[in-house]
Amino acid sequence: MTVSGGASVVLGAQWGDEGKGKLVDVLAQSADLCCRAAGGNNAGHTIVANGVPYDFHILPSGLVNDSCISVIGNGVVVHLPSFFSEMDANIKKGLKVDPTRLKLSDRAHLVFDFHQLCDGLNEGELGRGSLGTTKKGIGPTYSSKASRSGVRVHHLFRWSEFEVLYSKCLDGMKKRYSFEYDAKEELERYKILAERVRPYVIDTIPYVHKAIANKKNVLVEGANAIMLDLDFGTYPYVTSSSTGIGGVCTGLGIPPRKIGQVYGVVKAYTTRVGAGPFPTEQLNSIGEHLQTVGHEYGVTTGRKRRCGWLDVVVLKHSHALNDYTSINLTKLDILDQLPEIKIGVAYVHNGVKYTDFPADLEKLAESTVEYETLPGWMTDISKCRRYEDLPPNCRNYVERVEALIGVPIEWIGVGPARDAMIEKKL
Repeated sequence: MTVSGGASVVLGAQWGDEGKGKLVDVLAQSADLCCRAAGGNNAGHTIVANGVPYDFHILPSGLVNDSCISVIGNGVVVHLPSFFSEMDANIKKGLKVDPTRLKLSDRAHLVFDFHQLCDGLNEGELGRGSLGTTKKGIGPTYSSKASRSGVRVHHLFRWSEFEVLYSKCLDGMKKRYSFEYDAKEELERYKILAERVRPYVIDTIPYVHKAIANKKNVLVEGANAIMLDLDFGTYPYVTSSSTGIGGVCTGLGIPPRKIGQVYGVVKAYTTRVGAGPFPTEQLNSIGEHLQTVGHEYGVTTGRKRRCGWLDVVVLKHSHALNDYTSINLTKLDILDQLPEIKIGVAYVHNGVKYTDFPADLEKLAESTVEYETLPGWMTDISKCRRYEDLPPNCRNYVERVEALIGVPIEWIGVGPARDAMIEKKL
């Protein structure tokens, strides 16, 4: 399995938590660069390598491969205390992380503690209509960025300018949310952090472009997923960045013609964390089964994930936006003990069937789901390593999903371990 032909991209095709990190880990074994383009430490991947689980939130999970250099692009927002806390925790587990292996864009925006405070205050204002944010300060930081009052990494190295910009950013947030804050303490911390982060900071745009020009294998790992995209997701129950292929271009400075393969990661059922529409959600024993057997708890928040059947309307919308080359279908083994399996294939509103995902969430709430029902396989597939080894009903499910989405499935996840991945010949 190799990465080639321009930058290869791994994207979440649903509401996140699809298992992108595992495919990134597999592809990163032959990658020279592994890059993050958007989001912050609100993302979460768990990689199991040599029996050791590594949790990644802000750091690219390509760090698990010793020969791969990781890049955090300009579109990412970075909370430096969390950046170093995550780094130190993974170093203690044996991961090698130093400035030769990790590069941080000088254009990336900084998340401050007051952004995290404002994230919580904003949720409090919304009350029952809250968005289910991770309260990591990501939204308020992108708000600062969009209002041109944000602070970027390179400002750390002109300290007098940094202090002025920091104060302006904080003042803007205090006017909006009315809170007391100890700016002096945070500034003292950042003076120390500035020197610690300095060796990691570069202009990542020419760095990535040079790698592509030199035919290096460049891999981009998406954060969150397309249904949480600020424009194309279930707004306002979304994240604050562009989570699709467009966000890769703007978040790393890669033009579209420098993009090669685009891999969509699809869980064999559907989950989402937090509030927002979820047409195929199962608030019954099926949902409980998927949640329990699938260990559906958020890596970043620890919150239980809501669970339901696979939704092809969502996946067609996702494919239309990202144009997947192929699909990685994950956690197929979680369906092993279900006697029958449903796939949502269309929505019905006021008696009219439709298959395009709507912008209007009220219409979505008023819609019902049309399902196809397939027989289950009632067999443990976790030891299967060839496509031919899967039970016939299992292969039928995979091939029906392929046909409904219109994209070939290239990889199938059958367990959490690194080797529990079947590569299906296209």
